[in-house]
Amino acid sequence: MTATSCDTLVVMGSSTKSGHTLFAKNSDRPPTECQPLFLAPRLRHPSGAAVRCQYLEIPQAAETLAVLGSRPWWLWGFEHGVNECRVAIGNEALHTRDELGETGLLGMDLVRLGLERGRTAAAALRVVTGLIEQYGQGGNANYSVARRYHNSFIIADPGQAWILETSGRHWVARRVRDRAAISNLATIEDDWDEASPGIEAYARRRGWWTGQTGQRFNFRQAFENPEVRYRAEARLASSCRFLAAAGTPAIGDVMRHLRDHHEGGTVHRPGRKEGDPLGWSVCMHPDPGTSATAASLIAELPSDPALPMALWCSLATPCTGVFLPVGLDGALPETLTRGEGTPDPASAWWAMKALSDAAMRDPVRLTPVLQAEWAAWETALLEDAGRDRTGARRRLEERVAEMLRRRRGLLDRLG
Repeated sequence: MTATSCDTLVVMGSSTKSGHTLFAKNSDRPPTECQPLFLAPRLRHPSGAAVRCQYLEIPQAAETLAVLGSRPWWLWGFEHGVNECRVAIGNEALHTRDELGETGLLGMDLVRLGLERGRTAAAALRVVTGLIEQYGQGGNANYSVARRYHNSFIIADPGQAWILETSGRHWVARRVRDRAAISNLATIEDDWDEASPGIEAYARRRGWWTGQTGQRFNFRQAFENPEVRYRAEARLASSCRFLAAAGTPAIGDVMRHLRDHHEGGTVHRPGRKEGDPLGWSVCMHPDPGTSATAASLIAELPSDPALPMALWCSLATPCTGVFLPVGLDGALPETLTRGEGTPDPASAWWAMKALSDAAMRDPVRLTPVLQAEWAAWETALLEDAGRDRTGARRRLEERVAEMLRRRRGLLDRLG
């Protein structure tokens, strides 16, 4: 079975070092699937306009918000992203007892649609759940092999966050009170705050829910397919341990967690066998599975409109790369938005993927070489961003060039 995995977390501003909500996600995809960045401005659309998602055409909104997303090269939608109103969304593959149709909305479609149309986390939740109820989920989510899945999401803004878990046209949602993490398994049981109309009756008709009268409906018990849960349990446990121990985390703490390879380490140690739950870590490499972390996002979402968002993106596996500060203002450097299904020397994603591949020849020995180089520069970037939140955007071109220069030097050192 082709494994696609992801990990997403959120910490509300009342519990972070900066006082701003922190959202983060590692997007795991097939190991050679390029995932460049995509930036779109706010746009007005004529009455009656339609938008073509991956497999369905649906009515377009009168206005779509400016968005920054991480988009697998062949897909219309995003694995994760943010909009100009400081809403951040990331999705996870979720395996349930429901079968998926040949066509429908992909989870990646729903991430982008929620960001384009939702000015708050609550509004984006309404967008996504409304589209799920109207159009359903379906279609192939993998370029090279057949793979379909339902989805879960974290949807966050500076003041509110939601976990949304879905199956077909049905869903449950739980509001995040302080901090939360999700992975490729159901986390909502009978503790949901909202649910789609008729979900309990539907589960009873299918024989999936046999709870007694007065017993609150349990989404995980009714819908989850437990056969692949083991692939995500250790990763979710790692994220939960991080959240429990982090106190008031800062961006640097979250960067460290997105590089996690279990047992407190940030270095991939190959050799785990199929079926070993520790074979799938928060930072993923295609050993023993077939997924690898293709892109990472950390979004700091201030409630004060005078303060800009702090957005940090990593291309390919974060344990071998660096988080760069980016923004929604102005155009992105072309190299960040470039890349398709074959290696491209003009693509920053493919450049960082080649560096990761070089380190994976002997990851235990070579990964620390990369991490030492990136750590010093990343610390300087964090300090600079703390002094001048607008400077990160003005100097993005220079920083991308510097990243690629350092990458060339590291390739020479790895030999």
